[in-house]
Amino acid sequence: MKQHSARPAIEAALRNPNLMTAAVALSENRLEDAEPLLRGHLRDAPTDVAAIRMMAELAARVGRLKDSEALLRRALELTPDFGAARANLATVLYKQNRFPEALEHLNAVLAEGGDKPVQQNLKAAALGRIGGYEEAVALYQELTTRFPDHAKLWMSYGHMLKTVGRQEESIAAYRRALAVEPTLGEVYWSLANLKTVSFSEDDVADMGKALTTAGLGNEDAYHLHFALGKAMEERADHDAAFAHYAKANALRSVELDYDPQAVRKQVDNVIASCTPGYWSARAGQGHDAADPIFIIGMPRAGSTLIEQILASHSQVEGTMELPDIPAMAMREGRDTGWVDALRGFSAQDAERLGAEFIERTRIQRKTDKPFFIDKLPNNWIYLAFIRLILPNAKIIDARRHPLDCCFSNYRQHFAKGQAFSYDLAHMGQYYADYVRLMAHFDAVQPGYFYRVIHEELLENPEREIRGLLDYLGLPFEDNCLNFHQNTRAVRTASSEQVRRPINRDGVDQWKPYAAHLDPLKHALGTLWESYPAIS
Repeated sequence: MKQHSARPAIEAALRNPNLMTAAVALSENRLEDAEPLLRGHLRDAPTDVAAIRMMAELAARVGRLKDSEALLRRALELTPDFGAARANLATVLYKQNRFPEALEHLNAVLAEGGDKPVQQNLKAAALGRIGGYEEAVALYQELTTRFPDHAKLWMSYGHMLKTVGRQEESIAAYRRALAVEPTLGEVYWSLANLKTVSFSEDDVADMGKALTTAGLGNEDAYHLHFALGKAMEERADHDAAFAHYAKANALRSVELDYDPQAVRKQVDNVIASCTPGYWSARAGQGHDAADPIFIIGMPRAGSTLIEQILASHSQVEGTMELPDIPAMAMREGRDTGWVDALRGFSAQDAERLGAEFIERTRIQRKTDKPFFIDKLPNNWIYLAFIRLILPNAKIIDARRHPLDCCFSNYRQHFAKGQAFSYDLAHMGQYYADYVRLMAHFDAVQPGYFYRVIHEELLENPEREIRGLLDYLGLPFEDNCLNFHQNTRAVRTASSEQVRRPINRDGVDQWKPYAAHLDPLKHALGTLWESYPAIS
Protein backbone atom coordinates (compact mmCIF):
# COMPACT_ATOMS: atom_id res chain seq x y z
CA MET A 1 0.00 0.00 0.00
CA LYS A 2 1.31 3.44 -0.90
CA GLN A 3 2.22 5.53 2.13
CA HIS A 4 2.22 9.31 2.32
CA SER A 5 3.41 12.07 4.61
CA ALA A 6 0.79 13.48 6.97
CA ARG A 7 1.81 17.10 6.35
CA PRO A 8 -0.05 17.65 3.02
CA ALA A 9 -3.28 16.26 4.52
CA ILE A 10 -2.98 18.53 7.56
CA GLU A 11 -2.28 21.57 5.41
CA ALA A 12 -5.25 20.71 3.17
CA ALA A 13 -7.49 20.37 6.24
CA LEU A 14 -6.62 23.92 7.25
CA ARG A 15 -7.99 25.10 3.90
CA ASN A 16 -11.16 22.98 3.99
CA PRO A 17 -14.16 24.91 5.38
CA ASN A 18 -16.08 21.79 6.43
CA LEU A 19 -13.13 20.30 8.29
CA MET A 20 -12.40 23.61 9.98
CA THR A 21 -16.03 23.86 11.05
CA ALA A 22 -15.82 20.29 12.38
CA ALA A 23 -12.59 21.16 14.22
CA VAL A 24 -14.27 24.13 15.92
CA ALA A 25 -17.24 21.93 16.89
CA LEU A 26 -14.84 19.37 18.38
CA SER A 27 -13.01 22.05 20.34
CA GLU A 28 -16.34 23.21 21.78
CA ASN A 29 -17.45 19.60 22.40
CA ARG A 30 -20.38 19.92 20.00
CA LEU A 31 -19.96 16.35 18.85
CA GLU A 32 -23.42 16.16 17.30
CA ASP A 33 -22.37 18.94 14.90
CA ALA A 34 -18.90 17.58 14.16
CA GLU A 35 -19.88 13.98 13.39
CA PRO A 36 -22.04 14.50 10.26
CA LEU A 37 -19.45 16.88 8.81
CA LEU A 38 -16.68 14.36 9.29
CA ARG A 39 -18.71 11.42 7.99
CA GLY A 40 -19.69 13.37 4.90
CA HIS A 41 -16.10 14.36 4.21
CA LEU A 42 -14.77 10.82 4.70
CA ARG A 43 -17.34 9.41 2.27
CA ASP A 44 -15.74 11.57 -0.42
CA ALA A 45 -12.14 11.34 0.85
CA PRO A 46 -11.78 8.06 2.78
CA THR A 47 -7.97 8.30 2.98
CA ASP A 48 -7.83 11.84 4.40
CA VAL A 49 -5.77 11.12 7.51
CA ALA A 50 -6.51 14.50 9.11
CA ALA A 51 -10.24 13.76 8.99
CA ILE A 52 -9.67 10.16 10.14
CA ARG A 53 -7.79 11.45 13.19
CA MET A 54 -10.60 13.90 13.98
CA MET A 55 -13.19 11.13 13.74
CA ALA A 56 -11.02 9.00 16.03
CA GLU A 57 -10.96 11.81 18.58
CA LEU A 58 -14.74 12.06 18.44
CA ALA A 59 -15.11 8.29 18.92
CA ALA A 60 -12.78 8.37 21.93
CA ARG A 61 -14.74 11.18 23.56
CA VAL A 62 -17.97 9.18 23.48
CA GLY A 63 -16.24 6.06 24.81
CA ARG A 64 -15.97 4.14 21.52
CA LEU A 65 -12.32 3.31 22.18
CA LYS A 66 -12.14 0.32 19.84
CA ASP A 67 -13.52 2.43 16.97
CA SER A 68 -11.05 5.18 17.80
CA GLU A 69 -8.18 2.70 17.86
CA ALA A 70 -9.16 1.25 14.46
CA LEU A 71 -9.34 4.71 12.91
CA LEU A 72 -5.95 5.74 14.30
CA ARG A 73 -4.33 2.53 13.11
CA ARG A 74 -5.77 3.21 9.66
CA ALA A 75 -4.31 6.73 9.71
CA LEU A 76 -0.89 5.35 10.66
CA GLU A 77 -1.13 2.66 8.00
CA LEU A 78 -1.57 5.43 5.44
CA THR A 79 0.95 7.85 7.00
CA PRO A 80 3.39 6.21 9.44
CA ASP A 81 4.99 9.60 10.20
CA PHE A 82 1.74 11.03 11.60
CA GLY A 83 3.06 11.69 15.11
CA ALA A 84 -0.15 13.28 16.39
CA ALA A 85 -2.16 10.19 15.42
CA ARG A 86 0.43 7.95 17.10
CA ALA A 87 0.21 10.05 20.27
CA ASN A 88 -3.59 9.76 20.17
CA LEU A 89 -3.31 6.00 19.70
CA ALA A 90 -1.10 5.76 22.80
CA THR A 91 -3.78 7.58 24.81
CA VAL A 92 -6.54 5.30 23.54
CA LEU A 93 -4.49 2.21 24.35
CA TYR A 94 -3.77 3.55 27.85
CA LYS A 95 -7.49 4.06 28.43
CA GLN A 96 -8.01 0.40 27.53
CA ASN A 97 -5.42 -0.67 30.14
CA ARG A 98 -3.05 -1.81 27.39
CA PHE A 99 -0.06 -0.15 28.96
CA PRO A 100 2.85 -1.96 27.23
CA GLU A 101 1.36 -1.13 23.81
CA ALA A 102 0.78 2.47 24.85
CA LEU A 103 4.42 2.74 25.96
CA GLU A 104 5.63 1.37 22.63
CA HIS A 105 3.87 4.17 20.76
CA LEU A 106 4.83 6.82 23.32
CA ASN A 107 8.48 5.88 22.97
CA ALA A 108 8.18 6.20 19.19
CA VAL A 109 6.61 9.66 19.51
CA LEU A 110 9.23 10.84 22.01
CA ALA A 111 12.06 9.44 19.86
CA GLU A 112 11.07 11.92 17.15
CA GLY A 113 12.43 14.67 19.41
CA GLY A 114 10.88 18.00 20.27
CA ASP A 115 9.24 19.18 23.45
CA LYS A 116 6.40 16.77 24.30
CA PRO A 117 5.49 17.12 27.99
CA VAL A 118 1.99 15.67 27.48
CA GLN A 119 3.44 12.44 26.15
CA GLN A 120 6.09 12.39 28.91
CA ASN A 121 3.31 12.69 31.48
CA LEU A 122 1.35 9.84 29.91
CA LYS A 123 4.51 7.75 29.76
CA ALA A 124 5.10 8.27 33.48
CA ALA A 125 1.52 7.19 34.21
CA ALA A 126 1.85 4.10 31.99
CA LEU A 127 5.17 3.14 33.58
CA GLY A 128 3.48 3.29 36.96
CA ARG A 129 0.92 0.76 35.77
CA ILE A 130 3.53 -1.85 34.79
CA GLY A 131 5.92 -1.40 37.71
CA GLY A 132 8.39 1.02 36.12
CA TYR A 133 8.30 3.20 39.21
CA GLU A 134 11.85 4.57 39.25
CA GLU A 135 11.63 5.87 35.69
CA ALA A 136 8.14 7.25 36.38
CA VAL A 137 9.36 9.13 39.46
CA ALA A 138 12.26 10.57 37.44
CA LEU A 139 9.90 11.75 34.69
CA TYR A 140 7.54 13.42 37.17
CA GLN A 141 10.49 15.06 38.90
CA GLU A 142 11.62 16.50 35.58
CA LEU A 143 8.13 17.66 34.64
CA THR A 144 7.39 19.35 37.98
CA THR A 145 10.70 21.17 37.73
CA ARG A 146 9.76 22.46 34.31
CA PHE A 147 6.12 23.20 35.16
CA PRO A 148 6.10 24.14 38.86
CA ASP A 149 2.65 25.75 38.63
CA HIS A 150 0.88 22.65 37.29
CA ALA A 151 -1.09 21.33 40.27
CA LYS A 152 -2.15 18.02 38.72
CA LEU A 153 1.45 17.20 37.83
CA TRP A 154 2.39 17.65 41.49
CA MET A 155 -0.54 15.45 42.45
CA SER A 156 0.53 12.67 40.05
CA TYR A 157 4.08 12.96 41.36
CA GLY A 158 2.69 12.61 44.89
CA HIS A 159 0.76 9.47 43.89
CA MET A 160 3.91 7.85 42.50
CA LEU A 161 6.00 8.79 45.54
CA LYS A 162 3.31 7.27 47.78
CA THR A 163 3.39 4.06 45.74
CA VAL A 164 7.12 3.58 46.30
CA GLY A 165 6.87 4.37 50.03
CA ARG A 166 8.42 7.86 50.02
CA GLN A 167 5.63 9.21 52.17
CA GLU A 168 7.13 12.49 53.40
CA GLU A 169 8.04 13.50 49.85
CA SER A 170 4.57 12.44 48.73
CA ILE A 171 2.96 14.72 51.32
CA ALA A 172 5.22 17.59 50.25
CA ALA A 173 4.19 17.10 46.60
CA TYR A 174 0.51 17.09 47.56
CA ARG A 175 0.97 20.26 49.63
CA ARG A 176 2.74 21.88 46.67
CA ALA A 177 -0.26 21.03 44.47
CA LEU A 178 -2.61 22.71 46.97
CA ALA A 179 -0.45 25.81 47.06
CA VAL A 180 -0.98 26.09 43.31
CA GLU A 181 -4.68 25.13 43.22
CA PRO A 182 -6.40 25.28 46.65
CA THR A 183 -9.72 23.92 45.34
CA LEU A 184 -8.25 20.71 43.89
CA GLY A 185 -10.24 18.34 46.05
CA GLU A 186 -8.49 15.19 44.90
CA VAL A 187 -5.31 16.36 46.62
CA TYR A 188 -7.05 16.71 49.98
CA TRP A 189 -8.52 13.25 49.47
CA SER A 190 -5.07 11.91 48.54
CA LEU A 191 -3.73 13.21 51.86
CA ALA A 192 -6.67 11.61 53.68
CA ASN A 193 -6.13 8.39 51.75
CA LEU A 194 -2.62 8.03 53.15
CA LYS A 195 -4.44 7.07 56.37
CA THR A 196 -1.52 8.51 58.36
CA VAL A 197 -2.04 12.27 57.90
CA SER A 198 -4.11 14.24 60.41
CA PHE A 199 -5.79 17.38 59.12
CA SER A 200 -5.17 20.62 61.03
CA GLU A 201 -7.87 23.18 61.82
CA ASP A 202 -6.41 25.30 59.01
CA ASP A 203 -6.84 22.36 56.63
CA VAL A 204 -10.48 21.98 57.68
CA ALA A 205 -11.09 25.70 57.20
CA ASP A 206 -9.41 25.64 53.79
CA MET A 207 -11.53 22.68 52.67
CA GLY A 208 -14.69 24.41 53.86
CA LYS A 209 -13.69 27.54 51.97
CA ALA A 210 -12.96 25.51 48.83
CA LEU A 211 -16.45 23.99 49.00
CA THR A 212 -18.01 27.45 48.82
CA THR A 213 -15.96 28.49 45.76
CA ALA A 214 -18.20 29.63 42.90
CA GLY A 215 -18.23 27.18 40.01
CA LEU A 216 -16.67 24.32 41.98
CA GLY A 217 -17.16 21.11 40.02
CA ASN A 218 -18.70 17.89 41.33
CA GLU A 219 -15.39 16.05 41.25
CA ASP A 220 -13.69 18.58 43.51
CA ALA A 221 -16.77 18.71 45.76
CA TYR A 222 -17.04 15.00 46.43
CA HIS A 223 -13.30 14.67 47.01
CA LEU A 224 -13.49 17.51 49.54
CA HIS A 225 -16.44 15.88 51.31
CA PHE A 226 -14.60 12.55 51.53
CA ALA A 227 -11.58 14.34 53.02
CA LEU A 228 -13.72 16.33 55.45
CA GLY A 229 -15.38 13.09 56.54
CA LYS A 230 -11.92 11.82 57.49
CA ALA A 231 -11.14 15.11 59.29
CA MET A 232 -14.36 14.95 61.33
CA GLU A 233 -13.70 11.30 62.13
CA GLU A 234 -10.31 12.27 63.54
CA ARG A 235 -12.19 14.62 65.85
CA ALA A 236 -14.65 11.86 66.87
CA ASP A 237 -17.53 13.92 65.44
CA HIS A 238 -19.10 10.90 63.79
CA ASP A 239 -22.42 12.50 62.86
CA ALA A 240 -20.62 15.31 61.02
CA ALA A 241 -18.27 12.77 59.45
CA PHE A 242 -21.17 10.67 58.18
CA ALA A 243 -22.89 13.77 56.79
CA HIS A 244 -19.81 14.51 54.69
CA TYR A 245 -19.47 10.88 53.58
CA ALA A 246 -23.15 10.84 52.60
CA LYS A 247 -22.80 14.02 50.53
CA ALA A 248 -19.66 12.71 48.83
CA ASN A 249 -21.23 9.37 47.99
CA ALA A 250 -24.45 10.93 46.72
CA LEU A 251 -22.51 13.17 44.31
CA ARG A 252 -20.44 10.26 43.04
CA SER A 253 -23.35 7.85 42.83
CA VAL A 254 -25.31 10.17 40.53
CA GLU A 255 -22.36 10.28 38.14
CA LEU A 256 -22.04 6.49 37.92
CA ASP A 257 -25.73 5.46 37.73
CA TYR A 258 -24.95 1.97 39.08
CA ASP A 259 -27.46 -0.84 38.51
CA PRO A 260 -27.22 -3.36 41.39
CA GLN A 261 -29.37 -5.87 39.54
CA ALA A 262 -26.72 -6.36 36.84
CA VAL A 263 -24.34 -8.10 39.27
CA ARG A 264 -27.19 -10.08 40.84
CA LYS A 265 -28.24 -11.41 37.43
CA GLN A 266 -24.64 -12.28 36.58
CA VAL A 267 -24.29 -14.26 39.81
CA ASP A 268 -27.60 -16.01 39.11
CA ASN A 269 -26.30 -16.94 35.65
CA VAL A 270 -23.01 -18.34 36.99
CA ILE A 271 -24.81 -20.41 39.62
CA ALA A 272 -27.27 -21.77 37.05
CA SER A 273 -24.55 -22.50 34.48
CA CYS A 274 -21.59 -23.75 36.51
CA THR A 275 -23.08 -26.84 38.08
CA PRO A 276 -21.22 -29.97 39.22
CA GLY A 277 -22.04 -31.49 35.83
CA TYR A 278 -20.53 -28.50 34.05
CA TRP A 279 -17.23 -28.93 35.88
CA SER A 280 -17.07 -32.70 35.58
CA ALA A 281 -17.58 -32.41 31.81
CA ARG A 282 -14.58 -30.05 31.65
CA ALA A 283 -12.17 -31.91 33.90
CA GLY A 284 -8.60 -31.56 32.67
CA GLN A 285 -9.31 -28.53 30.50
CA GLY A 286 -7.44 -25.23 30.67
CA HIS A 287 -3.80 -24.17 30.77
CA ASP A 288 -1.68 -26.09 33.28
CA ALA A 289 0.22 -23.07 34.69
CA ALA A 290 0.37 -23.21 38.50
CA ASP A 291 2.18 -19.93 39.14
CA PRO A 292 -0.75 -17.45 39.50
CA ILE A 293 -2.15 -16.74 42.97
CA PHE A 294 -5.42 -14.80 42.80
CA ILE A 295 -6.56 -12.83 45.86
CA ILE A 296 -10.25 -12.05 45.51
CA GLY A 297 -13.12 -10.74 47.62
CA MET A 298 -14.53 -7.35 48.50
CA PRO A 299 -12.34 -4.27 48.28
CA ARG A 300 -11.16 -3.12 51.74
CA ALA A 301 -11.32 -6.71 53.05
CA GLY A 302 -7.61 -7.14 53.79
CA SER A 303 -6.47 -8.32 50.38
CA THR A 304 -3.50 -5.91 50.33
CA LEU A 305 -2.37 -7.23 53.71
CA ILE A 306 -2.50 -10.81 52.42
CA GLU A 307 -0.63 -9.78 49.28
CA GLN A 308 2.08 -8.03 51.33
CA ILE A 309 2.48 -11.09 53.55
CA LEU A 310 2.82 -13.43 50.57
CA ALA A 311 5.03 -11.05 48.60
CA SER A 312 7.46 -11.18 51.53
CA HIS A 313 8.00 -14.89 50.82
CA SER A 314 11.10 -15.80 48.84
CA GLN A 315 9.06 -17.76 46.27
CA VAL A 316 6.23 -15.27 45.63
CA GLU A 317 6.26 -12.07 43.60
CA GLY A 318 3.69 -9.39 44.29
CA THR A 319 2.53 -7.49 41.22
CA MET A 320 -0.58 -5.32 41.51
CA GLU A 321 -4.29 -5.31 40.71
CA LEU A 322 -4.04 -6.68 37.18
CA PRO A 323 -6.81 -5.80 34.69
CA ASP A 324 -6.36 -8.85 32.47
CA ILE A 325 -9.04 -11.28 33.70
CA PRO A 326 -11.93 -8.77 33.40
CA ALA A 327 -10.62 -7.52 30.05
CA MET A 328 -10.36 -11.03 28.63
CA ALA A 329 -13.74 -12.15 29.98
CA MET A 330 -15.51 -9.06 28.65
CA ARG A 331 -13.82 -9.43 25.27
CA GLU A 332 -14.85 -13.07 24.94
CA GLY A 333 -18.40 -12.19 25.93
CA ARG A 334 -18.80 -9.01 23.89
CA ASP A 335 -21.71 -10.51 21.92
CA THR A 336 -23.48 -12.77 24.41
CA GLY A 337 -22.01 -11.93 27.83
CA TRP A 338 -19.04 -13.79 29.25
CA VAL A 339 -21.03 -16.36 31.25
CA ASP A 340 -22.92 -17.48 28.14
CA ALA A 341 -19.62 -17.52 26.21
CA LEU A 342 -18.11 -19.71 28.92
CA ARG A 343 -20.67 -22.42 28.26
CA GLY A 344 -19.54 -22.62 24.64
CA PHE A 345 -15.77 -22.72 25.19
CA SER A 346 -13.96 -25.71 23.74
CA ALA A 347 -10.99 -27.35 25.45
CA GLN A 348 -8.80 -25.48 22.97
CA ASP A 349 -10.41 -22.17 23.97
CA ALA A 350 -9.73 -22.82 27.65
CA GLU A 351 -6.09 -23.70 26.96
CA ARG A 352 -5.64 -20.68 24.66
CA LEU A 353 -7.09 -18.21 27.17
CA GLY A 354 -5.07 -19.57 30.07
CA ALA A 355 -1.89 -19.26 28.02
CA GLU A 356 -2.90 -15.74 27.01
CA PHE A 357 -3.25 -14.67 30.63
CA ILE A 358 0.22 -15.97 31.47
CA GLU A 359 1.68 -14.15 28.49
CA ARG A 360 -0.21 -10.89 29.13
CA THR A 361 0.97 -10.74 32.74
CA ARG A 362 4.61 -11.47 31.95
CA ILE A 363 5.30 -7.73 31.68
CA GLN A 364 4.35 -7.34 35.36
CA ARG A 365 6.85 -9.92 36.57
CA LYS A 366 10.23 -8.48 37.48
CA THR A 367 11.80 -11.61 39.04
CA ASP A 368 12.08 -15.33 38.32
CA LYS A 369 10.15 -16.34 41.46
CA PRO A 370 7.94 -19.37 40.79
CA PHE A 371 4.66 -17.75 41.91
CA PHE A 372 3.06 -14.35 41.33
CA ILE A 373 -0.01 -12.60 42.73
CA ASP A 374 -2.93 -11.02 40.91
CA LYS A 375 -4.69 -9.04 43.63
CA LEU A 376 -7.80 -7.68 41.94
CA PRO A 377 -10.57 -8.17 44.54
CA ASN A 378 -13.45 -7.95 42.10
CA ASN A 379 -12.18 -11.00 40.22
CA TRP A 380 -14.56 -12.96 42.47
CA ILE A 381 -17.25 -12.37 39.86
CA TYR A 382 -14.99 -14.01 37.23
CA LEU A 383 -14.10 -17.01 39.37
CA ALA A 384 -15.70 -19.47 36.93
CA PHE A 385 -13.68 -17.96 34.08
CA ILE A 386 -10.46 -18.31 36.10
CA ARG A 387 -11.35 -21.86 37.16
CA LEU A 388 -11.88 -22.97 33.56
CA ILE A 389 -8.80 -21.41 31.95
CA LEU A 390 -6.32 -21.79 34.86
CA PRO A 391 -7.44 -24.83 36.89
CA ASN A 392 -4.13 -25.06 38.78
CA ALA A 393 -4.10 -21.44 39.94
CA LYS A 394 -4.46 -20.84 43.67
CA ILE A 395 -7.41 -18.74 44.88
CA ILE A 396 -7.53 -16.85 48.18
CA ASP A 397 -10.86 -15.42 49.35
CA ALA A 398 -10.24 -12.40 51.62
CA ARG A 399 -13.26 -12.08 53.94
CA ARG A 400 -13.89 -9.25 56.43
CA HIS A 401 -16.85 -8.46 58.70
CA PRO A 402 -19.55 -7.12 56.36
CA LEU A 403 -20.25 -3.91 58.31
CA ASP A 404 -16.58 -3.00 58.74
CA CYS A 405 -15.83 -3.96 55.14
CA CYS A 406 -18.79 -2.17 53.56
CA PHE A 407 -18.51 0.96 55.67
CA SER A 408 -14.80 1.11 54.88
CA ASN A 409 -15.75 1.12 51.20
CA TYR A 410 -18.34 3.85 51.81
CA ARG A 411 -15.63 6.07 53.34
CA GLN A 412 -13.31 5.42 50.40
CA HIS A 413 -13.21 7.15 47.05
CA PHE A 414 -11.75 4.88 44.39
CA ALA A 415 -9.86 6.28 41.41
CA LYS A 416 -12.06 4.16 39.16
CA GLY A 417 -14.48 1.27 39.34
CA GLN A 418 -16.29 0.05 42.46
CA ALA A 419 -19.47 1.82 41.38
CA PHE A 420 -21.45 -0.23 43.91
CA SER A 421 -19.61 1.40 46.82
CA TYR A 422 -21.29 4.82 46.77
CA ASP A 423 -24.65 3.72 48.14
CA LEU A 424 -25.15 1.71 51.35
CA ALA A 425 -27.95 -0.45 49.97
CA HIS A 426 -26.08 -1.15 46.73
CA MET A 427 -23.00 -2.12 48.70
CA GLY A 428 -24.90 -4.49 50.97
CA GLN A 429 -26.42 -6.23 47.97
CA TYR A 430 -23.01 -6.49 46.27
CA TYR A 431 -21.51 -8.08 49.41
CA ALA A 432 -24.45 -10.49 49.64
CA ASP A 433 -24.07 -11.48 45.99
CA TYR A 434 -20.34 -12.05 46.51
CA VAL A 435 -20.99 -14.32 49.51
CA ARG A 436 -23.69 -16.15 47.55
CA LEU A 437 -21.36 -16.92 44.65
CA MET A 438 -18.51 -18.04 46.92
CA ALA A 439 -20.94 -20.32 48.80
CA HIS A 440 -21.90 -21.84 45.44
CA PHE A 441 -18.25 -22.65 44.71
CA ASP A 442 -17.88 -24.08 48.21
CA ALA A 443 -20.68 -26.48 47.26
CA VAL A 444 -19.76 -27.41 43.68
CA GLN A 445 -15.95 -27.19 43.91
CA PRO A 446 -15.15 -27.90 47.57
CA GLY A 447 -11.57 -27.10 48.54
CA TYR A 448 -10.97 -25.07 45.38
CA PHE A 449 -10.04 -21.89 47.24
CA TYR A 450 -8.74 -20.87 50.67
CA ARG A 451 -10.67 -18.40 52.80
CA VAL A 452 -8.83 -15.95 55.06
CA ILE A 453 -10.97 -14.39 57.79
CA HIS A 454 -9.48 -10.94 58.31
CA GLU A 455 -10.18 -10.71 62.03
CA GLU A 456 -8.63 -14.14 62.65
CA LEU A 457 -5.52 -13.07 60.76
CA LEU A 458 -5.24 -10.01 63.00
CA GLU A 459 -5.83 -12.08 66.15
CA ASN A 460 -3.34 -14.85 65.44
CA PRO A 461 -1.14 -13.91 62.47
CA GLU A 462 1.39 -16.74 62.70
CA ARG A 463 -1.26 -19.46 62.86
CA GLU A 464 -3.20 -17.98 59.93
CA ILE A 465 -0.10 -17.33 57.83
CA ARG A 466 1.08 -20.90 58.35
CA GLY A 467 -2.32 -22.20 57.23
CA LEU A 468 -2.26 -19.99 54.15
CA LEU A 469 1.25 -21.10 53.20
CA ASP A 470 0.27 -24.74 53.70
CA TYR A 471 -2.55 -24.25 51.19
CA LEU A 472 -0.06 -22.79 48.72
CA GLY A 473 2.41 -25.59 49.34
CA LEU A 474 5.07 -23.17 50.59
CA PRO A 475 7.32 -23.44 53.64
CA PHE A 476 6.88 -20.92 56.45
CA GLU A 477 9.31 -17.98 56.42
CA ASP A 478 9.75 -15.36 59.16
CA ASN A 479 9.68 -12.61 56.51
CA CYS A 480 5.96 -13.25 56.12
CA LEU A 481 5.45 -12.18 59.74
CA ASN A 482 7.67 -9.13 59.15
CA PHE A 483 5.82 -8.10 56.00
CA HIS A 484 5.77 -4.43 57.08
CA GLN A 485 9.53 -4.28 56.48
CA ASN A 486 9.03 -5.13 52.80
CA THR A 487 9.87 -2.06 50.69
CA ARG A 488 8.00 -3.16 47.55
CA ALA A 489 5.77 -0.66 45.80
CA VAL A 490 2.05 -0.78 46.73
CA ARG A 491 -0.57 1.04 44.66
CA THR A 492 -3.75 0.43 46.65
CA ALA A 493 -5.51 2.51 49.30
CA SER A 494 -3.93 0.31 51.99
CA SER A 495 -0.37 1.15 50.93
CA GLU A 496 0.60 2.87 54.18
CA GLN A 497 -1.32 0.49 56.41
CA VAL A 498 0.64 -2.56 55.19
CA ARG A 499 3.88 -0.76 56.00
CA ARG A 500 2.97 -1.05 59.68
CA PRO A 501 2.87 -4.18 61.87
CA ILE A 502 -0.47 -5.98 62.18
CA ASN A 503 -2.94 -4.02 64.31
CA ARG A 504 -6.68 -3.96 65.03
CA ASP A 505 -7.27 -0.28 64.24
CA GLY A 506 -9.82 -1.14 61.55
CA VAL A 507 -11.92 -3.51 63.67
CA ASP A 508 -15.42 -2.32 64.66
CA GLN A 509 -14.99 1.06 62.97
CA TRP A 510 -18.62 0.84 61.87
CA LYS A 511 -19.98 0.95 65.43
CA PRO A 512 -19.91 4.75 66.00
CA TYR A 513 -21.97 5.05 62.79
CA ALA A 514 -24.45 2.29 63.62
CA ALA A 515 -27.43 4.67 63.68
CA HIS A 516 -26.79 5.57 60.02
CA LEU A 517 -26.30 2.06 58.63
CA ASP A 518 -29.83 0.63 58.48
CA PRO A 519 -29.92 0.56 54.63
CA LEU A 520 -26.70 -1.47 54.67
CA LYS A 521 -27.92 -3.88 57.35
CA HIS A 522 -31.20 -4.40 55.52
CA ALA A 523 -29.42 -5.21 52.23
CA LEU A 524 -27.05 -7.62 53.99
CA GLY A 525 -29.87 -9.52 55.68
CA THR A 526 -28.46 -11.81 58.36
CA LEU A 527 -24.90 -11.82 57.00
CA TRP A 528 -23.65 -9.21 59.43
CA GLU A 529 -25.05 -11.14 62.40
CA SER A 530 -23.95 -14.63 61.29
CA TYR A 531 -20.41 -13.66 60.21
CA PRO A 532 -17.98 -15.42 59.83
CA ALA A 533 -20.32 -18.21 58.73
CA ILE A 534 -19.81 -18.63 54.98
CA SER A 535 -23.47 -18.54 53.97
